[in-house]
Amino acid sequence: MTDPVTPIFDRHMLEALVCPVTHTALAYDPERQELVSRAAGLAFPIRSGIPIMLIDEARQIKADG
Repeated sequence: MTDPVTPIFDRHMLEALVCPVTHTALAYDPERQELVSRAAGLAFPIRSGIPIMLIDEARQIKADG
């Protein structure tokens, strides 16, 4: 019997992806399994190793400070 394992996100894919709202770079949050667009204030989920780049699926984040 094996434990279910979360697929690992390929960080090389991050170089090709940009925020669909602002077209700026994304930051990878491995703890939450999200791609974060600080410019848009959105976090896009990664499910089964696949980034979900739909605005409707994104979580709104608040800027620190």
